[in-house]
Amino acid sequence: MLLKILIALVFTAMVASLAAGAGFLIRDQGHSRRLLISLKFRVSLAAALLALLFYGFYFGELGG
Repeated sequence: MLLKILIALVFTAMVASLAAGAGFLIRDQGHSRRLLISLKFRVSLAAALLALLFYGFYFGELGG
């Protein structure tokens, strides 16, 4: 149960980071480091999400 909550939180954080990056792109016309930082954060969250999913499937907490 805790794993599913962590996966949902990481996914929600990824969507929030995507929205923030889009806002930075629109406001700064892509000439800001904030967009790059947002992308780095989103990539880190994606790696964490993949790790959580692999962990869950490997140990049988997700799926059948």
